[in-house]
Amino acid sequence: MLEPMSSGTDETDVRPDSLGQWRDYGAEELPVPLAAALAAFAEHGYHGTSVREIAARANLSVPGLYHHYPSKQSLLQGLLERTMTDLLSRSEQAIAEAGDQPVDQFDAVVESLLRFHMYRREQAFVGSTEIRSLEDSYKQTYIGHRDRQQHMVDEIVFAGVEAGDFATRYPKDASRAVATMCVGVSTWFKLDGELGADELIARNLQIARETVGYRGASAR
Repeated sequence: MLEPMSSGTDETDVRPDSLGQWRDYGAEELPVPLAAALAAFAEHGYHGTSVREIAARANLSVPGLYHHYPSKQSLLQGLLERTMTDLLSRSEQAIAEAGDQPVDQFDAVVESLLRFHMYRREQAFVGSTEIRSLEDSYKQTYIGHRDRQQHMVDEIVFAGVEAGDFATRYPKDASRAVATMCVGVSTWFKLDGELGADELIARNLQIARETVGYRGASAR
């Protein structure tokens, strides 16, 4: 069984005025150069984007862009670091607010992952597709962030199996299948599409619970 991993956020650390903030998504407030890089990477890919194009989108000269970020690689790394910091923070808060029961923690982390990959779909998409473009000096850090997120889900599923809430014989595989399902939302979900956010969450929570073999009632 996996060793317990602290999420970095204790339940007692959650302030009443911060409850539920992990569900709140406004416009992403990225620095202008990173916002320009995100738009270009999402449209053309990292290798299909030039520094000149990013500078133009940011209404900067190339030297002006380099004043903020010294290379195209630093733009990608800066963008992905912000993306993972946001994702991990929201997941930790969701789990902390859910209480001690594995099934409640499971619902919370799955909902958090789904919401992130719906409302931050461009960042998530670039993060998933451009890991191959990261230089080795940062790639291991980024992989560590991704492993940390997966470990959160793994730990909850193992706890649910131990508590008798989940019946899956393959908790590690089930956990990864659930996380992969959530990540995949970023490749197809549209906020103005036929399937609304709340309906998607409800359906996928049901699927996630079935994947881990939840023994109780249907997903909320």
